[in-house]
Parts: sequence; C-alpha cells; structure tokens
Amino acid sequence: MNFKHLRYFMAVAQEGSINRACKKLHLTPQTISGQIKLLEQELGTPLFKKRGRNLKLTKAGQYALNYAEEIFLLGDELKQSIQDPTSLKQQRFNIGIADVLPKLITYRLLEPALKLADASRLICEEGPLPSLLADLATQKLDLVLADRPLDASFHIRGYNHLLGECGLSFFATTQDAPTYRTDFPHSLEGAPMLMPSAETERGTGLMRWFDRHKITPDIQVECADTALIEAFGLSGAGIFCAPTVIEQQMTQQYGVEVIGRMDDIRERFYAISLERRVSHPGVLAVCNTARRALFDEDNEEGNEED
Repeated sequence: MNFKHLRYFMAVAQEGSINRACKKLHLTPQTISGQIKLLEQELGTPLFKKRGRNLKLTKAGQYALNYAEEIFLLGDELKQSIQDPTSLKQQRFNIGIADVLPKLITYRLLEPALKLADASRLICEEGPLPSLLADLATQKLDLVLADRPLDASFHIRGYNHLLGECGLSFFATTQDAPTYRTDFPHSLEGAPMLMPSAETERGTGLMRWFDRHKITPDIQVECADTALIEAFGLSGAGIFCAPTVIEQQMTQQYGVEVIGRMDDIRERFYAISLERRVSHPGVLAVCNTARRALFDEDNEEGNEED
C-alpha cells in the first residue's frame, strides 16, 4: 500500500472536499482524486460518497481513516524517538471502560497506572462493551474494564482477569435515610427506586433480589448510566445502589447515607485483555492493585478465565 495514497485520503477526509485538500497540500484536484481512486481500487470499496459539494466518508472510509491516523501518528513517534530519544513521548495506555461502570470504581482501578515510575499517558474510551471489545480485538485498546466477563457470544479470543467482587449498598439522602433504614429491606416496598437498566448485570441481579424478597419498589428512573442514576439520587429522586467497596467515598463526597446492604448478589469487575499472562506494566498495575487493595483480595493469576 502506498503511504502517499493514505496521506491524500486523510487530507480529503479531514477537509471534507478535494478542493480544500488541494489548498492544504498544494496539489491539483486531478492528482488527489487519482490517488484516492487508486486507493479505493486497492481496498476494493468506495471510501467517500457525495453530499452536496462535500464528500462524506462511507463506513469503510471511516474505518480506513482510523487506521490512517494511527499509522501516521506512529510514524511521527518513530521519527522523534530516533532523532531525540530523550524526548520520547510517553507510552500510551489505551483503556476501554464499559459505560455501566461507576466512575469512582473506574478511577480507583486506573489510579495505580498513573503512579508508575514510567507512567503512561492514559487514553480512555468509554462505550458499550461490544464496541470496546471490537477495538480490543484490533489492538486499538490494551485493556477493557467491564462488569461482566468476555464469553463466547462476543466471538473474540481474549482472557478475563477477575479484579474482585463485592456486594451492593443502598443509598438515600440524609433526609430520607432514617425512614428506609428501619426494617430494611422490607422498607423498600413501594419506595422510589432508581434502577440500572434490565440489560445490565446489576439491573438483572437487583430484579431477581427484589423478586426473591417479594419486594415491589416504585421504579422512578431506569437507565444504564450509573452517573445519571447517582445524580438523580443526590437530588432526592429516589434510592440507588453502588458497589459496597466505594461506600465510604460515596458518603463522604456526596453526603448520602447507607440504608442497607446486600451480599447475596455479588458485583464482579473484570479486566479483559488479549494476553493470558499480562505483561503490559499499566495492565499489571491495574490488576494487582485492584486485587490486593481495592477489593482486599490476594487473588492469584490463576483467576484468569478463557
């Protein structure tokens, strides 16, 4: 593949038209359009489609642009590292974070990577787990943090590293806490509840727990975004849950109170990687600290699962 083709393609993609790319590269429209045509022939698919006077990337074009930007970024880093090794940029630690993970848990998990002697620059991408695992499979990510393990349904060969597990704590505002703390969990009957969506591991577990205890709360809000649920909870809209391991931070930072806990449903946290035996220093820092400090467990690497 000719890197000149990629360079011209990237310029058109970034500028949105061949004419603007010509001004940037000081080339004729014929030269640029010819090079892009050759690249499309080599890839076997159109990279652009017309939208008025502008060009819009096709799905394949967006995919190609992601790779092109990465290729030239690595090329620039290679040049800099050879010309001036002492000013070599920080290594990048690309992390995918499932959007259902609580922000306080995520910070506690990633904090050790910032304290390494040769600390990497953390590049964090938050999104749905399937999308993050696709990026992991193409090595755009070094690690994915999730509340569920990788399984056969994802069609990706990778490894689960169990970081730890804990129960859930129920929280309410200082004003409402005494009411619901009395006779917990039966006090939750008809109580305003802020629920994770049924598609999440926590949401599924909570609904089973309510059914088992024959409790029917009044569900006010249901969504996958834990940060949004907490925001509603802090405003007094209802009772909400968070992992017990961050109970102290929740009460100190947000001024809410614990009204009860449940340990019979365990919330698990995983680091998912392409390596069975972790070697990346950032991944090691995250896994080891989570097991030995955050979750107060001394798990061995034998906890890894296919």
